[in-house]
Amino acid sequence: MPTPASPDKPVVSAAASRDAVSPNQALRELSERSDGPALIAVWGEDRPDSDFQLGTRETGWHSHVRGQIFCIDNGLVHVRTRHGSWLLPPHRAGWIPPGEPHMASISGVMRGWNMVVTPEASRGLPAVPCVVGVSELMRALVQRAVTWTWQEQLDPGQDRMIAVLLDEVARAPHEPLHLPMPSDRRLLRIARAILAGPQDARTLAHWAQWAGLSPRTLSRLFIVEAGISFAQWRQQARLVHALERLARGEAVAAVADALGYSTPSNFIAMFRRCFGESPARYFAQRRIEGPKLFP
Repeated sequence: MPTPASPDKPVVSAAASRDAVSPNQALRELSERSDGPALIAVWGEDRPDSDFQLGTRETGWHSHVRGQIFCIDNGLVHVRTRHGSWLLPPHRAGWIPPGEPHMASISGVMRGWNMVVTPEASRGLPAVPCVVGVSELMRALVQRAVTWTWQEQLDPGQDRMIAVLLDEVARAPHEPLHLPMPSDRRLLRIARAILAGPQDARTLAHWAQWAGLSPRTLSRLFIVEAGISFAQWRQQARLVHALERLARGEAVAAVADALGYSTPSNFIAMFRRCFGESPARYFAQRRIEGPKLFP
């Protein structure tokens, strides 16, 4: 995985870097540089010669000098950070700020795009990792940006498009896909038990008794440590579990049953309240036909 570039390392142009090593390695090197274009975008596929290699794999803990914005067409990405974990389903964009340690599990991702942003250009973007919606304008600008990835210098028109693209990312609505983890050992014990058995229907009072604290303390500590209520956290945990299973192609009825819902319609109603659409529509294949840059 990438490591921060040495301060006295000679500056190598993007084109020279790509010629000297594989495209994927060239992108890794560029992600460790704070100079150059404010934003570098690449199209990725499940191919070893792809600029942004996808497929099914896991990364260890690492960080980048540049911030990272990425979006996938299918499959699922599960990212863990010091702030908790979050899921990236298709057609949503994940944001990781510069220098933020993270690890990722990539499952069945065949196509997608990735952008790396300098620390200076990242200042207008969220300070913590998150998942945001992707607008048609954002998609169109990314599709344009990947055509000049390896240029030595950008022209004023390209710089203006990058500014609009970053503005679109900054204004994009956040999606409820983040699951913050508490640090208190009693709360963490509860959180891990719920993640292991999301269908468990025990009440807050029952969980508090099981962990050895009062219901009032449990309620107060969850808000302090996770930033949301216990009920909200448990629903988020169930959504995380549901999205992972739906992304693997499991039927809605099977997922609803596994989460303890009495009927699939009750699960669909909960899903629609959180995401504004049904599971089937959420995972609909709205593919972006990216430019065929890499035969």
